[in-house]
Amino acid sequence: MLELTKKYSIKKIADLKDFITVTYVLIDNIYKEITPTHIKKRRNINESILSDSQIITLSIVGELLTIDSEKAWLGFCKKNLKDLFPRFSHRTRFNRTRRALHSVIDAIRKELTSMLGFRDKSFRIVDSIPIPVCKFGRARFHKSFKVDSAYGYCASKKETYYGFKLHAITTIEGFITNFILTPVSICPRNYNQKREFN
Repeated sequence: MLELTKKYSIKKIADLKDFITVTYVLIDNIYKEITPTHIKKRRNINESILSDSQIITLSIVGELLTIDSEKAWLGFCKKNLKDLFPRFSHRTRFNRTRRALHSVIDAIRKELTSMLGFRDKSFRIVDSIPIPVCKFGRARFHKSFKVDSAYGYCASKKETYYGFKLHAITTIEGFITNFILTPVSICPRNYNQKREFN
């Protein structure tokens, strides 16, 4: 794992706890700069078990470690990171706060991308994956996503599904620089028909 020092030189971080600490410091500094006051000083924020920066750090580190199971990752953190996080909020509270901070997390990702210099590189990889919202047989009864989602075909899985597509732009190194969720009907070759990446 890598650490950005003040002189922008790079050194290895061998320990997960050190990596989480460095990531937290970076994220907390960005959070303080970019987060609107109405989010930073919202009601009951002082009674929170975990700060916004801690929740964002745990979310981003879990993604960087490519851990698919959120339950398993939070369970691991509660068991092994007690010295960094003496008190841990319940998983549902953690998830509610994380979802509410979606726009802040997105802005922090963009700042980290810019800070690490990935935004200046000329080449990007664009790919998309299907995001089914329910089993195919239940699609005609589904009411939540009738407006934005549609039926689509996933060639790699050889199946028709009902839901969305996640389109991501990454650097050659695999760092995600941007992403967008669209209806199934949007083709990767026609992004500007619907909306453009920033």
